Amino acid sequence: MGGTGFKRSWRKKSLSGAGAPALPLIPLAGRKWRFHAVVAEWYTRWSQKPLGSDPVRVRLSPTAPKTMIATDLKTGKIYQENGQPLQVIKYEHIKVSRGSANVKVRVRNLITGQVLDKGYIATAKVEDADVQTKTAQYLYNDGSYVFMDPTTFEQFSIPKDILGRLTDFLIEGEKAIVQYFDDRPISVDLPASLIFEVGYTEPGYKGNTVTNVQKEAILTNGTVVKVPIFIKIGDKIKVDTRSGEYISKA
Repeated sequence: MGGTGFKRSWRKKSLSGAGAPALPLIPLAGRKWRFHAVVAEWYTRWSQKPLGSDPVRVRLSPTAPKTMIATDLKTGKIYQENGQPLQVIKYEHIKVSRGSANVKVRVRNLITGQVLDKGYIATAKVEDADVQTKTAQYLYNDGSYVFMDPTTFEQFSIPKDILGRLTDFLIEGEKAIVQYFDDRPISVDLPASLIFEVGYTEPGYKGNTVTNVQKEAILTNGTVVKVPIFIKIGDKIKVDTRSGEYISKA
């Protein structure tokens, strides 16, 4: 009796802890310990309890930031350092005769506009910037440049120091690609080329179609570009928005 009572007490304590349903005691005298039957009964009762009656605690590990190696910092790449988005404007890979190679980059802080020179060991890891890209439509300039989200119709302004030289090639109603960092616009890209009308230029020589002789032309948006001498007022021309150079007549 003493041994049987001890086994019953131990079984009840181990299987009916906090949150577990009570189990019937199985007489043990003259019988084998039916462990599997007891576990099956306990699991059946536990699985039938309402969902959420026993809260489950899940430990979530923090998401590790995405990284890349320094040799990935090619021109135009955006990464972050100390919470600041940096865009590479010049990349140089330096191979040392002895020891590891180095990477030197010139970057622009896309928030402050500051240009910095930085150096890294070629195998060093840098943090990738979580940049989101959205399409926007340019509306007008009222001291700052106003764009609109074509999906939500929400209007927002982008300062000139972010746009840089792109302000020379903005056309009302034209679409642009806006990049965001922490929900803040940090960069704008236009199509590689756009068509503009020549508002004024000096007349060229009649019959002259030479393209290597250039003159200045003022576009209807006020931007000045170099064009071939045969271009005249009212002509429509295609301009490279990245370099500001004339490409061809439209």
